[in-house]
Amino acid sequence: MLIVKKFGGSSVANAERIKHVAQTIVNSYNEGNRVVVVLSAQGDTTDELIEKANEINPNASKREMDMLLATGEQQSVALMAMAIQALDVPVISLNAFQCKISSTSNYSNARIKDIATERILNELDNKKIVIITGFQGVNRSLDVTTLGRGGSDTSAVALAAKLEADICEIYTDVDGVYTGDPRVIKGAKKLNEITYDEMLELASLGAKVLHNRSVELAKKYNVNLVVRSSMTDAEGTIVKEETKVEKMLVNGVAVDKDVARISLVGVKNEPGVAFKLFSVLSKEKISVDIIIQSIGRDDKKDISFTTTREDLAQTLSLLDQNKERLGFDSVSYNDRVAKVSVVGAGMATNPGVAAKMFEATFDAGINVNMISTSEIKISILVDEKDADRAGNAIHDKFIGSGVEI
Repeated sequence: MLIVKKFGGSSVANAERIKHVAQTIVNSYNEGNRVVVVLSAQGDTTDELIEKANEINPNASKREMDMLLATGEQQSVALMAMAIQALDVPVISLNAFQCKISSTSNYSNARIKDIATERILNELDNKKIVIITGFQGVNRSLDVTTLGRGGSDTSAVALAAKLEADICEIYTDVDGVYTGDPRVIKGAKKLNEITYDEMLELASLGAKVLHNRSVELAKKYNVNLVVRSSMTDAEGTIVKEETKVEKMLVNGVAVDKDVARISLVGVKNEPGVAFKLFSVLSKEKISVDIIIQSIGRDDKKDISFTTTREDLAQTLSLLDQNKERLGFDSVSYNDRVAKVSVVGAGMATNPGVAAKMFEATFDAGINVNMISTSEIKISILVDEKDADRAGNAIHDKFIGSGVEI
């Protein structure tokens, strides 16, 4: 059996944990499996590298930042290979260039285009464990690129798809996917199974278990995906096309505090304005989420939307540069808001979900600023100070406290 295993930064944070993970990998290898391992940088290495860069040049180019940040994963794979060598098992570590993981040229947020698997398969045929740097690729200029936060998940799923692996195991510091972040939502329950669509929504809405692009890839190529703990032997959560268990109305609650709300006031009420606005942002790869358009006064309208706090400054700059073209009176923003969402395939056929969600926020005395819905999710925008309380109130209303499901 060919297995791809991915371990996050907390799983390889120090020598003790590296040795523990090395033994886990070797145990799987000794069972007769062919094993490919994808690693993130150790612990807080990426944040520390960013801090070092800021000491030298707070405005460093994204290309040079990628050159710097990619070294974190290279340290991880080399150290893991050393730990496995100490267990007398054949192993080799490879970076993105050696594996020929080709990517787009968008520094700091590249996407994998293709993976040439010849080197990896040759090493596997030579009975070696292959350890590969996550989070990175190489563009057509042969520059190293990084895939954005959580990109190692995407690396692992892409490798599993390309190698046609039997299973892709994502090891984290929690033992599966929960109905809410256990660190925030009291009484969150572990799910035995969850659909790709539900997991994709949760990942996109702020759940930090899996990177959303990795779930997109898993769904597209039908990768057999499992989320499990690197600290225990507990069974994880299977992410798949359909689940066998009876559909719950809501399968998860996500709280995302990386949110900023931007409002354009006094926009001309004429065709094409929204297109102009969001095409300006799209060209700069700025993603928006909740969007509300309302009629203001003097035959004008207001448009509000959310983006990440990281993109706030660039978005405001773009709006200022294009003010005359877009034709609005003023801009306001609030970066002290949070998005709280419920996700569940069962919502599609149940009309009472929205009422129940707003009942929960009303009972908790929480004001809702914006609302967005789709077939399997409802998101609301609340003040940041109310985010955790709103998440818990909504979770209690739909799921309550209890045991693993």
